Amino acid sequence: MDQTLENFIKALRGADVPVSIGEAIDAFNTVDVVGLSDRRILKNSLGSVLAKTVEHRRTFDDCFDLFFARDLPADGEDGTDNAEQSEAAEAAGGDLIGMVMGGDGAGIAAAMESAANQVGASNIQVFTQRGIYARRILDEMGLRTLERRIAALRRQGTPEAEAEADALEQARTSLLGEARAFVERQYQIYGVPASDRLRDEMLAEARLSGLETRDLARMHRIVRRMAKRLAAKHSRRRRSAKRGQLDIRKMLRANVAYDGVPFETIWKQRRIDRPRVVAICDVSRSVAAVARFLLLFLYSLHEVIPEIRAFAFSDRLVEVSDTLEGEEIEQALVLILDRIGFRSTDYGRALADFEDGFGDWVDRRTTVVIMGDGRSNNTDPRTDLMRQLHDRAKRVVWLNPEPKTVWGSGDSEMLRYLPHCHLATECNTVKHLERVVDDLLRIYSTA
Repeated sequence: MDQTLENFIKALRGADVPVSIGEAIDAFNTVDVVGLSDRRILKNSLGSVLAKTVEHRRTFDDCFDLFFARDLPADGEDGTDNAEQSEAAEAAGGDLIGMVMGGDGAGIAAAMESAANQVGASNIQVFTQRGIYARRILDEMGLRTLERRIAALRRQGTPEAEAEADALEQARTSLLGEARAFVERQYQIYGVPASDRLRDEMLAEARLSGLETRDLARMHRIVRRMAKRLAAKHSRRRRSAKRGQLDIRKMLRANVAYDGVPFETIWKQRRIDRPRVVAICDVSRSVAAVARFLLLFLYSLHEVIPEIRAFAFSDRLVEVSDTLEGEEIEQALVLILDRIGFRSTDYGRALADFEDGFGDWVDRRTTVVIMGDGRSNNTDPRTDLMRQLHDRAKRVVWLNPEPKTVWGSGDSEMLRYLPHCHLATECNTVKHLERVVDDLLRIYSTA
């Protein structure tokens, strides 16, 4: 059972359920205590040890049901490793031919799992490997010996030999079906999560303009994962360090009672201030190909930055904070785009709307993030308002989905806006966004 439990833990990790070495040891100890006879008790016990959140528990339950789709071995008779089960089966019924002729289903199942461990079936990653691993498992079990036996019987040509050959041929067909089903389950357990991770990595580095609407749900999951990772990294206040740079002033005050002798040492710590952010998103016709994804970024920023006000604009600007906070992502995108999206662009008017309605909210603690291509449809760009915004805010960051090589071409006003930005960068992949948001949150760390 040790190898089986190791493979199950590997499957959990592949499904994004983090399992530490200590938790894995606890899982083995749990199995030793509760045994294998009761599936419900085993599932609940392992779930208590290995699943730390509600989301992890749901994933654990699905993974457990899929992984242990075959009956669990009983405590007294099948509690040993699969390799030992296979050896016992071979001793009782001989080789593979003996097992199939004797109808030893338990021995065949044990031998198949043992062979799967030997050929590394848990390393399957893509669906095209299913046939390869099925054949490797059967070869490890001794299928070639069985096939040679069938061929030899066919050459004999006697009625008895033909009958035995037919029976072995039928057993071979059944074995092939069992192996394919077994490998298919292995693919669902190990390969599908690996394929999903590969797809996620590709999407994280793919240009937004090349993505399709069907990728939105997966992109939302990728960006949410990124948001949680950044939130965990930046939102907590760090405790007093036990080493580093001494805080002399605090240490002297703390040791006044000891005539200045430093019995109590106090070290400097970093304090993480929560950022105050204004996010302004262009959803006009010029960014139609990426507007949904820009709004997806904006939606996910709420999970990282609690104090944020969000705005969207085409020819005019409106606040969308309540929509993003109160609706699910799909409904929020529809409501915002129906209200303001895919119209002619007017950056100057959008800046004027913001200044008239919300300019007082921006101060030296505020970072302004603008997401758009800077193409203003040959209208007045109102660089004077951008200058005021730059002078009043802590930082102005412009995230442009277009490559820098086309900034300033056509009706792009990016080169005129650049002097009034603390940072302006190309941002058209999730990787770009993660780096920018990471930097944005880092600047609020003060010594």
